[in-house]
Amino acid sequence: MIIKLILIGLVLFMAFNLFKAMMIMLKNEPDSHPMSKYIGKRLLASAVIVTLIILAIMTGLITPNPRPY
Repeated sequence: MIIKLILIGLVLFMAFNLFKAMMIMLKNEPDSHPMSKYIGKRLLASAVIVTLIILAIMTGLITPNPRPY
């Protein structure tokens, strides 16, 4: 259960960084933070999500759906 909460938190963090980068892109102010900072955080979060899912499946914390055939 805790692994699923961590994954949900990371997905929300990833979505927050996506919208933060969009707001910076729309403002187009030269003194604001670079948009790549938030896109990089989003990329890191997605890499952590994939790694956690793979490790959780390998250790048996979560089970994937059964095969349909």
